[in-house]
Amino acid sequence: MILMSRRNQQVPYVVKLLMTQACTLASPTIFTTLRRPSPPCSAAMTAAAVDPSNLDSIFHQKKLLRNKVKKELRQMDPTSRIQQDDAIQRVVLEAPWFKSCQRLCAYISCAALREVDTSKILAEILKEPSKDGDSRMRKMLYVPRVEDKNRNMRMLHISKIDDLIANSMNILEPHPVDADGKEREEVMSSKEPVDLFLLPGLAFDKSGRRLGRGGGYYDTFLERYQELAKRQNWKQPLLIALSYSEQIMDEGVIPTTPNDVPIDALVLPSGVISMSEAFRQSCE
Repeated sequence: MILMSRRNQQVPYVVKLLMTQACTLASPTIFTTLRRPSPPCSAAMTAAAVDPSNLDSIFHQKKLLRNKVKKELRQMDPTSRIQQDDAIQRVVLEAPWFKSCQRLCAYISCAALREVDTSKILAEILKEPSKDGDSRMRKMLYVPRVEDKNRNMRMLHISKIDDLIANSMNILEPHPVDADGKEREEVMSSKEPVDLFLLPGLAFDKSGRRLGRGGGYYDTFLERYQELAKRQNWKQPLLIALSYSEQIMDEGVIPTTPNDVPIDALVLPSGVISMSEAFRQSCE
């Protein structure tokens, strides 16, 4: 039997839009440490990985897999999807790595893209402190804004749900300036590091491979941020993806290129799969 619990709270209009725009029972969290896929180490392997003909084949395989997963997501039972959305978000909100993080980047889910819902996570982060003396520090939240079709994406700080506006594709993103006309803080320009990225994706496997939608926005941004963290001698942020059960592939099914950034952990309705030592340490 599946039991579901929902909080009796009013949901702001924009949160409702997050859950319904045209463009959620969880068992205890399970931690399974698995090895990430090893990058090519020899010159011959590296040359093969970047050979144009090899890349063309990989891109074709990715396209076929994307089409397959998109079809399966469209065929998901609506009730199952709601249950999984609720379970995944509950796992995140109750996780020690989420509770302890002070600064994070998170995607804004789009129902039309069949992404795992993040509306409850965002609402919890942006919730105003209670008036009963609650002294908990609010988390700093950065969300994506796509600037063009050339993989240029920024992560901008928001402090309330109303900071989001629908773009030309009806996908919510932050306006570049706030209500006072000031430019929003960009995570790449911040003087403090983020602890965590919550990532979307089309398909994943249990060794850390992530298949995006083909634009390359997240892999490009993550590579840039990891380079920044390295230059600043910051601790690398945890890269954690949210996934429906239908999005999990067998190992070896997802093809990769040198530009694909592996994730540290994967959140499923049943719990969390760990793929890195950094994530395992964060749970101790």
